[in-house]
This record gives sequence, C-alpha cells and structure tokens, in this order.
Amino acid sequence: MSLAAESPPHTPSSSDDFAAFLDAELESGSETSPDEDHENVKEEDEFLERNAKRRKVEDLESTKELEGSVAVEMNQENIGTSSEPLCPPHPGFIKGMCIRCGQLEDDDSGIAFSYIHKDLRLASKEINRLCGADLQNLKRAEKLILILDLDHTLLNTTRLEDISPGEEYLKHQVDSMQGNPNRDLFKLDHIRLMTKLRPFVRSFLKEASSMFEMYVYTMGERHYALEMAKILDPDKVYFDTRVISQADSTKRHQKGLDVVLGAENLVVILDDTEFVWQRHRENLILMERYHFFTSSCRQYGFNARSLSESKQDEREADGALSIILNVLKRAHQMFFNLKADFESRDIRQVLKTIRHEILQGCRIVFSRVFPSEADAADQPIWKLAQQMGAVCCTEVDSSVTHVVSTDKGTKKARWALQNEKFLVNPHWIEAANYLWSRQREEDFQVNSCLKDPLSVAI
Repeated sequence: MSLAAESPPHTPSSSDDFAAFLDAELESGSETSPDEDHENVKEEDEFLERNAKRRKVEDLESTKELEGSVAVEMNQENIGTSSEPLCPPHPGFIKGMCIRCGQLEDDDSGIAFSYIHKDLRLASKEINRLCGADLQNLKRAEKLILILDLDHTLLNTTRLEDISPGEEYLKHQVDSMQGNPNRDLFKLDHIRLMTKLRPFVRSFLKEASSMFEMYVYTMGERHYALEMAKILDPDKVYFDTRVISQADSTKRHQKGLDVVLGAENLVVILDDTEFVWQRHRENLILMERYHFFTSSCRQYGFNARSLSESKQDEREADGALSIILNVLKRAHQMFFNLKADFESRDIRQVLKTIRHEILQGCRIVFSRVFPSEADAADQPIWKLAQQMGAVCCTEVDSSVTHVVSTDKGTKKARWALQNEKFLVNPHWIEAANYLWSRQREEDFQVNSCLKDPLSVAI
C-alpha cells in the first residue's frame, strides 16, 4: 500500500482516500472478532470496501507518480521480528501494525480515527501531513471545511415513549409519509426514536456542499450518528465517512478539531452548544436551538407549547438554516477573494469581520441587566455586543443610541424614553447574534417589571 505525500487530484478528501486505501490494502491482514459485528459498523465497512474496490487501481497508479510516497512492504520475514523499527517514526497503526512498514508495536500513542477506520491511530506528524494534503485539495476545489452538529442544529429527536398526548398525531402523520423521498419526519422503531428534520436542511446541505467539505460531529453515540447521517445523506454524497461521534473525541464532554483532517484556519463550525467547543470558539457559529418536540423543550426548561404541539414549524425562507447559509456564502466569498497566500488566510478572521458589522454604529448602555457592582466589561452580554461592533458605555450621554434594560422604570430607561433613544430588552442583542443582523427594536420592547418603586438607581 502507498500513502502519498499529497492526495491524488481526482480525490475529494484525504479522509475518504485513506478509508478506502486502508480498508482495501489491509483487508487480508485485519481479523474481525465476533464482538465487532455491530450492524452499523458492518454497514460502514461494507461501504468502504465497495469504495475501495472502485478506486483501488486508479489510486495505486496515481500514488506511484507522487513525490514522497512511501510503500508498505508486507514482508512477512520482517513483520514483528526486526530488532529495529523499519520506518522511524511510525506514521500510525492499525491493530498494532504500522501502516507503512508492517512492524508490530505495542503502541497506543497518537490519536484514534475510528470514524475513518475502526482500528486506526495516527501520529501527529502523519496527521499534519494529511492535513497539508487536504489543504491542497481544498484549494483546488475552492472549498473550506464545515463541521455540523446534529440535534437542535440540523434536526430534533425524541424517544417514542416521550411523545406527549398533544404529539400523538405525529405517529399517524409519519406513517402516511412512508415512501415519500421529501418527508421530514421519521420514526425509527428499531432504536425507539422519532426524528424531525429542521426546515430547509436539505437545501442547506446541497448548497453548502458546493462550498465546503462537510463533517457531522455529535456528542451522541456512533450508532445514533450513523442513523441520522443516513437520513440526512442517504446517498453519502455530503458526509461519506466523515461522521464523528462522542467516542471519537479526545477530551471528555468536549469536541475538538484534532480528530478532523483539516487545517483549523479553514474550519467553520455550526453548533447550538458553545461549551463543547471551548478550544475552538473562534471557529464557531452558534445556532439557535431547534426545539420541535415537547421533550426537547422540557429538557431546556421551556414550559411553552412546543412547535409540534402547536402544529407549527420554522419557516424555510427566514429560518435559522436559511439565514446561516447566507452568512456562509458571504464568508466563503470573502475568504477566496483575499489577496494573501491561501495557506495564510484564516476563516476565523473573516467571521470576525462579518460579525463586527452587525451592530456597528450602535452605542449601548445597560440598565439592570447585570449586578451594579459587577465589572461591566467582564459581562458576557457586554462582550457579545462588542464582538458585533457596538460601543458599550456605563453612563448615558447624547451619543448613546440604545439602552438595554429589563425594566423601563430605571433612571437610564426613563432617560432613553425621554430623549427618544431606543429602549430594548436583552433579547435584542441575543437575536442579533443568532440572526447575524440588527433586529427591529420595536420587536424587543421592555416591559415594566419594577416591584420596588424606590429601586430606580441603575
């Protein structure tokens, strides 16, 4: 087997080639134990095997011509018997066997890439090499990398036993949709789940795929991730083998780009949870959560009727995915219009530039949004407003354009009303952050919730 220093020009991604290559070339040397016959793993392996057979010959021919390629010599006299490593350092292992020289080692260092091949571990040097090869592929295709969360971002799922009385109609509705290729509601009896696709998700994936190499990355278990990927991408044209689950993460309760074969400066992340991306917040576009089912609302403490109980849904034209697709289109265009060398461009800086335009020209004072003794500059909402281009102040003057308050009875709130300034509640800033545009102030009016008439100092 050969692993080229750069992936062949005809291949779409390093991870796809790697999966096909490893699965085909090591087929005869990989033993499968009875415990590894989980249905979803078998399906993935079968796909990889078919993919490998289809591309094996052309990949072998292409990689022979690429400078820096390294051959795996399956010399049985040397495997496991040589006193010295045959290719120090080893680039990676499958079941303890070096993927380059076949040397057997008891080595669990490196990072596991089980979503590419279930027994694969790669050393950091090999990861960097593959990322570099992928960078060249992306440059040629004028694509970036997009990491997509599943639940509350692209879809919403509930257990069948958690369906409320007001949602029972969905069971009949989903039965009537069987056979409809455009259906957006799925009942998965074998895993006791019902899943609702977010409006516009299919159009989103189709358009985004022309600009990005896409991954699924969920904190759910692998069998769930594969089931959802099968619904979203039944023909494997968007994600292929790039489905990352909880077990693939290298840090507990965290997601990381260390298991993505791509340069961090090319990655955009869509996720509804910021906490899990502590190491990569600059890559993140925080999504407004999609709560279709009642159980989803209850999980996050919402007592209002769910979309399903109300028999409503997000609108496709101006829903979350439609809005974010426009942001992605602009970010992609700006990135590829930059004059700097491709390797030195950074999509994180592009996202910062776009975000900084949202509230540009706004000068904001906060009133009773956080404790008066707190350091205002350390408050999350203050920092968020600044990230969107607003100037934040602690005192009112003629230059102030907005007072953000939870109570229109405070001195600053009354000043705003008397001086014909905008008086809005904090949701105005949150909405601008999710929707990537300044929102109508009239839609975020402040209600009087003052209980103590003497407490109007802030």
